[in-house]
Amino acid sequence: MKVVGIMSGTSMDGVDLCLAEISESNGSWDYKILARETVPFEEKWRVRLSQLRYQNSEVYVKTDIFFGKYLGELVNNFLQKNNESAELVASHGHTVFHDPAGWITSQAGDGATLSATSGLPVVSNFRRADVALGGQGAPLVGIGDDIFFGEYDACLNLGGFCNISANIEGKRIAYDVAPCNIILNRLARDRGQKYDVNGQIAEAGEVIYPLLNDLNEIPFYKKSWPKSLGREWINKEFWYIVRDFDSEPLENRMKTLVMHIAQQVANTIDHLFGENGNGKKILVTGGGANNLCLVDYLRSESDAEIVIPENDIVEYKEALVFGLLGAMRVKNITNTQGSATGAKASTIAGSLDGNFANLIS
Repeated sequence: MKVVGIMSGTSMDGVDLCLAEISESNGSWDYKILARETVPFEEKWRVRLSQLRYQNSEVYVKTDIFFGKYLGELVNNFLQKNNESAELVASHGHTVFHDPAGWITSQAGDGATLSATSGLPVVSNFRRADVALGGQGAPLVGIGDDIFFGEYDACLNLGGFCNISANIEGKRIAYDVAPCNIILNRLARDRGQKYDVNGQIAEAGEVIYPLLNDLNEIPFYKKSWPKSLGREWINKEFWYIVRDFDSEPLENRMKTLVMHIAQQVANTIDHLFGENGNGKKILVTGGGANNLCLVDYLRSESDAEIVIPENDIVEYKEALVFGLLGAMRVKNITNTQGSATGAKASTIAGSLDGNFANLIS
């Protein structure tokens, strides 16, 4: 099945599209990436999506529909440019609200509009079924890590937030570890950059240890899994601590945040495996894998083997995995893991829009 997986992350870098041939035989899944592209957000979309949670209901509904249309147009352009076709679109959408304790998760990018625009069947709204069952609704990629990347002891995604998934005593667990690019990019924009290219800003700085100590004391880090993070948490629990150090050079604040992320990841690896992760192989993907300062700190703070794969996997693993979740959905195969999210049951997640007559089995 040829599936376009779409991921729009909280780091607001852009929309990732990954066309993959996803196949299943006797319970064994495989993939081949056929085309991939990241479309940077135009400033109007970056502003509109980042401010959407503060708008009224009419603006929210209109943006949900217009963003669905925009995603459909991206799919059309992507397939045409690569002279390819697809049978299915699996879209994560763009998270606007995420508060699983309040039974809330909402992603913009209306599936019906996306389907009508692209002419393809669409699976979307992957997170709501898990939240309705009492789960965190995130991370959902653990099942894909299990299926496609099970040779690693853990998979670490350094996206807007960093999350980890691992098989522990035969059970896949997954949870958010700390904020990542969502905070690093926010600082980089103060320097007029969309992100810290190769970690150069951080590399030029010095660690501010009082800030580092304050960040490491945030209560979230002492909570056991299942747990997840959202933009609301950043604004309420994290950013006010950083603002207390606004008089410090930006390079120093950036380096401190990078060290904070690396230490929280190292603590997590030690908590999962003991011995500071010695002898364990950790697959690292997401935009943060290109931040050389962050990767260096990960390697110095943990004894685990930090593996950076080829660029297609670094940049497009999440879009690929949502393509897998979409393929599983149309085959009526369970595509969430209650063991990872804390839901009372695993389920078949995702809303269907469009004509699935030739796909559903």
